[in-house]
Amino acid sequence: MALHCDTMDGPVVTAAELALEMENINYIIPYVKKNFEGELREAFDRTIVVRELSGDAAEVADYWFFETAVRLHMLGEGKSYTGIKQSGLNWGPVVHKAEEAIETGDKIELEEFLLEFITESFERRFVEVMSKKEYDLNDTEAARDYVNSMLEFILFSHKLYAYIDEAKYPNDIN
Repeated sequence: MALHCDTMDGPVVTAAELALEMENINYIIPYVKKNFEGELREAFDRTIVVRELSGDAAEVADYWFFETAVRLHMLGEGKSYTGIKQSGLNWGPVVHKAEEAIETGDKIELEEFLLEFITESFERRFVEVMSKKEYDLNDTEAARDYVNSMLEFILFSHKLYAYIDEAKYPNDIN
């Protein structure tokens, strides 16, 4: 999932920065699939050498390394690389809450938020379909409106289930 992995403040660039700062590639290696590890190692080694030349050289080399790490990460997820996005993009409330839960080891706030969000979304769709269930059979537009709401509710329920069921066994990113 590349949700915010291609941003300057995302986990890939953050790990790449730490790898360069500590001169230890192992901070960034887990973010790329094994078959891209050689390319990442080569980029890392070159970046470490160039960083010693000057502050400007280090800045250019660092950014090139960030781009390489993000590109390889995205490639490993089957996504195309379109450049590194700026920091501070709004990915909605879940990304921050999930990162915070991992950082603090406390999932309660995230869990409550997600359960409330799912419940509200489910309830809204259910109420809508039920409000349209009793229609005049001779009113074709009302019948279509009900059918559309009914199918949307069923599809929403199915997609939610399918996504959660599939997520029981997430793909290995390595």
